[in-house]
Amino acid sequence: MDRFTRAYIEAALWSSTDNSDESGGEPFDANYSEADIAPDTLARIVEDCEAFQRDNEVLLSQVPWTTEEQNGHDFWLTRNGHGAGFWDRGYGDLGDKLTDAAHAWSTFDLYIGDDGKVHGA
Repeated sequence: MDRFTRAYIEAALWSSTDNSDESGGEPFDANYSEADIAPDTLARIVEDCEAFQRDNEVLLSQVPWTTEEQNGHDFWLTRNGHGAGFWDRGYGDLGDKLTDAAHAWSTFDLYIGDDGKVHGA
């Protein structure tokens, strides 16, 4: 698995909560890791990350002063409408184009299934 995808997973786990209390509960990364992601969900994550990188290879190659890890985080954050992402990195028009590309993907929410694994919908 590449660094972009690992960072996407990291962002997904720390930004998702288990809704165990009124404040939203614990972040998934407090109790779950990549190893806890259901195989079908992990396969979808890998496919989505590969497709986003392939479809936006030229744009991603132009991003200044960043890493694959930052781009993976930003794909998760932007795709899911969090308060940070490609649009707020100071990339100008490039950030806007990457934001539009990420918004073309539907949101992807994580939840804990009855099997105790992390699933996505």
